[in-house]
Amino acid sequence: MSSAASAVPPAARLRGLKPDWLSDPKVWRTEILAGLVVALALIPEAISFSIIAGVDPALGLFASFTMAVTIAIVGGRRAMISAATGAVALVIAPLNREHGLGYLIAAVILAGVFQVVLGTLGVAKLMRFIPRSVMVGFVNALAILIFMAQVPEMRNVPWAVYPLIVGGLALMVFFPKITTVIPAPLVSIVVLTVITLAAGIAVPAVGDKGTLPSSLPVPGLPDVPFTLDTLTTIAPYAFAMALVGLMESLMTAKLVDDITDTRSDKTRESIGQGIANIVTGFFGGMGGCAMIGQTMINVKVSGARTRLSTFLAGAFLMVLCIVFGPVVSDIPMAALVAVMIMVSFATFDWHSIAPKTLRRMPAGEIVVMLVTVACVVATHNLAVGVVVGSITAMVVFAQRVAHFAEVTAVVDPDGSTVVYRVTGELFFASSNDLVGQFDYTADPARVVIDLSAAHVWDASSVAALDAIETKYAQRGKTVEIIGLNTPSARLHGRLSGELAGSH
Repeated sequence: MSSAASAVPPAARLRGLKPDWLSDPKVWRTEILAGLVVALALIPEAISFSIIAGVDPALGLFASFTMAVTIAIVGGRRAMISAATGAVALVIAPLNREHGLGYLIAAVILAGVFQVVLGTLGVAKLMRFIPRSVMVGFVNALAILIFMAQVPEMRNVPWAVYPLIVGGLALMVFFPKITTVIPAPLVSIVVLTVITLAAGIAVPAVGDKGTLPSSLPVPGLPDVPFTLDTLTTIAPYAFAMALVGLMESLMTAKLVDDITDTRSDKTRESIGQGIANIVTGFFGGMGGCAMIGQTMINVKVSGARTRLSTFLAGAFLMVLCIVFGPVVSDIPMAALVAVMIMVSFATFDWHSIAPKTLRRMPAGEIVVMLVTVACVVATHNLAVGVVVGSITAMVVFAQRVAHFAEVTAVVDPDGSTVVYRVTGELFFASSNDLVGQFDYTADPARVVIDLSAAHVWDASSVAALDAIETKYAQRGKTVEIIGLNTPSARLHGRLSGELAGSH
């Protein structure tokens, strides 16, 4: 050991191996308070999402506990909150309704396996190919589905439910103007619960939906037959859940990256989401993914920046349920409906449908957003909407850039040569029109095609150039192609003359 190293006290050397925040009491205080606030905010949403999925509220709370604790350890984005979510609940609700709870739990575990595999294969890198218009459609469709899921809770109920919902919404709108230290949804739930209990108002309550947990979850296997038939039943739902969970988690991770001006490991986050869902499934939870709302409370409002806040959010959640379960059971459903309506309203990107935005937005972008929303609302499957929306965006893009290839002709003064200058990107969409832009009959004997301002991307473009040369050759004229950049020249040299039969 060097003299410089030996001069450093052992305690100081140990501190050097620890993250800075472990030795900073202020950071500890911030992380602990942030975790407590998030745990309080998680309870109503976890119960609401459980109801959307058609399962006992305990399953949503268990999922929020195990997801948050696990992802705090294995996730790739510090301070991001993962728990039971509406997106996942909407995907797996039909499976629970048609086949029962055992199949839902099995699907959660399989979805986790899919996410680990997709994460290992680098699915995070594919996020760059999802256009912004699809993401906007994704968020707007999620908001619409969350609202639609509340409609049954407002049918055939006592009249007192409606003023309670209105009162809850008013509290969530105006309370943040007083303070943002305590989440407004929590204040709304507490106030409405106190009013209904004090006044003896008979309205549906959380306890009517199922019993809250009185102890920690225990691990176990899902109650399903381990057969190929079971696998084929749950696989489509599991894959949809895996895609939706990854999309929402990676989108949230990017948002936190921007807010904190730090980078996260998206591949680790993808694999971590899978591990968290596998753990959640074995503990009987309904599965989940990153939560945009709770993550914003943790990062933006509370100022949390480490894994500690995420871990404590899950731990505090279970303490609140086990110790204060009877109180939570008395929460009126009207309060949760108000919370979810507010979540729906806050989730929707209202700027995207403002007349000023629509006037400036290209028509193709608007079509992509509307197609994404329509597909999601029609199928109740967020993954289907994203896939169809992305395909639509690709078609719109291909049509747009297909017109970027332009051909201009210049004839030499002596009339013996014509030079065609091609500008733009040559691929299957643009090259189909290329053949028709040459005057094969009237052109002089020598034709030069200058591609110095173009790029050849695919075999379709090489075939189009071959067809042009063939048409001139049939008329006894010669063609010289010049200006190919290195990649284009390599592709043209490899494929030219090989894409058609002998003449």
